Parts: sequence; structure tokens; C-alpha cells
Amino acid sequence: MGFIERVKKGNTSSGMASLGNIFLVGIKGVAAFFSGSGSMFATTMHSLADAVNQGFVFIGSVLAESPPSERFPMGFGRVINIFCMVAVVVVTVMAYETIKEGWHLLWNPSESGNIWLNIGVLVASFLIDGYVLIKAMKEITNETSGEHDGWIVTRAFKSAQRAAPATRLVFYEDLVATSGAVFALLGVLLAQLFGVLRADGIFTMLIGVLMLFVAFRVGYDNMVGLIGVSAPAEVEKKIKDLLLAEDDVVDIYKMRVLQEGRQYHVEGTVELAKGLSLAEADDIKFSLTDKLLRSSEVADVVLGIIEDDDQ
Repeated sequence: MGFIERVKKGNTSSGMASLGNIFLVGIKGVAAFFSGSGSMFATTMHSLADAVNQGFVFIGSVLAESPPSERFPMGFGRVINIFCMVAVVVVTVMAYETIKEGWHLLWNPSESGNIWLNIGVLVASFLIDGYVLIKAMKEITNETSGEHDGWIVTRAFKSAQRAAPATRLVFYEDLVATSGAVFALLGVLLAQLFGVLRADGIFTMLIGVLMLFVAFRVGYDNMVGLIGVSAPAEVEKKIKDLLLAEDDVVDIYKMRVLQEGRQYHVEGTVELAKGLSLAEADDIKFSLTDKLLRSSEVADVVLGIIEDDDQ
């Protein structure tokens, strides 16, 4: 697979989100500089963290598409987890700076100006982050072959754990970014229209806390991914049902399904009906392996066969 093909297979949500956040950093930074609003500073920092993170994650998703080599026979699927962990460090640092600025503004409140500039920028931020969030939700549904009925937000939350690490990161970050734009708007309105100056510091710290939540959530998910984790129960059941659907498969002696990113490695031993010849048993094994590999979610299959043990 060439480099251009790997780029095309990279995580589109993270690439789009990075570009969108670079634009938002520019307009938010200008608004924060001219208005002196702490809430605007906080949401600028959040967008900067998101732009860096999602750029890292997109690069990681491209590298993760590299084919297996002699030195790395299992492929590079976990590279994306490493890049996501780097993104977690960036978010944590930005969250600390945001909370520190909010604490300063809480105890040293000051007036800010250019209310309409702030409102315009925050509305634009809400629309852009909201659009990327919806795209990430749709990508979660597509990656996990989830149900297409019901509210898209509910579907995304139900299926997020089975989505690619990069898509999960974009989903969580833009969920907080969209919420952060609303909180920042509330902080600006309360401070500049109603004179509640401490609201600026409170909402600034709240945005920082939300950023810490993203860092923890994404960090935990990717730490588990790097260690190696069992596939969700519904995925294991789907694979078991596929194996047991074969007429000559009597039982499953043992099976292990390991999740790596959004792909699964299947290892197992099935029990076949007694009296089959070695050639017939081999044909069944190859047929089952082929059936499992037809699923885009299954990366590789190691399948063994034994005769039914009557248990």
C-alpha cells in the first residue's frame, strides 16, 4: 500500500477536526486578545489543544495503516494508541493552564469588551465543532456497524467503545468543545451584559475541568488498547454464532478475541463431529477461517480443530 493510499485510509474525522480547529484558534485568539475575556482565552486554549491532538492522531491513523513487515508481523495497529497518548499529555497541559487562568480571573475579575466579536466567534465555534461532532458520530456508527435507528447521539454513546481510537478521541474532544463554546458564551454574557464578572473565571475553570475529563477518558481507553483487551461481548457472540452455524461444528473448545483499535484477532479451537476424515476437517477449518476474515473487523484468524469431546 502506497503512502497516498494510507493517507486516504487515515481517520477522516481527526483530519477534518484538526483543520477546523486551526481556523478556530485564529479567530478565537484574535477575539481573546482584543476583548480580554477569560472564557474566550479558555476556549482558544481548548481549540489549540484539539488542533494539535487531532493532527497527531491523523498522522498516527495514517501510520497505523502500514502493512505488516518481517520485523512487525502483527502490523502497526497500535501506533494510533501511542499517538493518542501523546495527545492526552497535550490536553492535560492545556487544561492545567486553563484552570490556572480561570482561578486567577475568579479572584481578580476584570471587565472585558467587544461583546459582539466574542458572541460571533463563539457561535461560529459552536457551528464548526458541532458539525465535526456530528461527522464523528456518523463515523462511529459506520465503523461499528451499529444500528441506524434512533437518535444519533444515543447511537454514538452506545457504540463509542467499539470505534477506532482516533474516532473516539475526536468524538469526546468535540463533545467537550461544543459544550465549551456554550459555557464560554454564558460566561461572556453574564460578565459583559449582567456584570457578573466572576462568571468569566468560573466558566473558564469549568472548561478546563471538561478538558481534564477528555484527557482521562481518552488516556484510559488507549492505555487499555496498548495493553491488549478482550473484544466486547457482542462481538464475541457474533463470532461464536458464525462458527456454530457450520453444520459439522458441535462445540467451541476455547476461543479468545483480542481487540486492537477497531479490529479483532481471533484465536480458537472448535470441536467437529466424529467420523470426519482429515481432508474434510481441514476443508471445514479453511471455510470457517475464510468466513471470519470476510468481516472487515477481523484482522487475522488462528483456528484449530479437534474431535467432539462429548462435553
